[in-house]
Amino acid sequence: MSRSLPGRQPEAGEGLSVLAAQIEAVLFLASSPVSEAELRGVFEVSGAELARAIEELGEHLKSGHGLVLKAMAGGWVLGTNPHFAEVLSRFRDTAQRGRVRLSRAAVETAAIIAYNQPVTRSEVEELRGGFRSERVIETLLGHELIRIAGRKKASGSPLLYRTTPRFLEVFGLEAIADLPSLEELGELGAGPLDDDGRGGEDDVRDGGERDEA
Repeated sequence: MSRSLPGRQPEAGEGLSVLAAQIEAVLFLASSPVSEAELRGVFEVSGAELARAIEELGEHLKSGHGLVLKAMAGGWVLGTNPHFAEVLSRFRDTAQRGRVRLSRAAVETAAIIAYNQPVTRSEVEELRGGFRSERVIETLLGHELIRIAGRKKASGSPLLYRTTPRFLEVFGLEAIADLPSLEELGELGAGPLDDDGRGGEDDVRDGGERDEA
């Protein structure tokens, strides 16, 4: 769950007029080019007023900002400054490497650990209806979504597992107390592939026992 610093209403003379700052905010949120007709409808201003505000915003962003104003497909968009192409490329590469793509089985297992931690693998498997979870736990460990948290004082001293700060980051949580229901968590995190490139369906191995990754 992200937090932002409190803002305030911009005032004339603080770099941008109120209208130009509002246009900037709308374009920042827009997922496609916004036409001048749409902007006039939103702000209820004349074409001349809008044109002046758009020109003002464009000139403002030219003065060393990370974003620039672009005319595209009959409308306006905010784009990244082309001077920063190299650093943006490095960021994309880093973000791609850090992406976590999990099968539904992995998300379910992570949720069970989150709600019952610390918990052993056998306890996870019992809660999952007997499904073997060794490989999926290895996947979660590999993504640093869970960690080993000691051993249980029981026969065989099995390993205990807990979630990590990385788990909170991936699922957009500030604390474990912010966890949604299991159903919501599954919808939030399940991806089309697991980390070895296969879909989220269970494999059948060892004479019918189901082994999941």
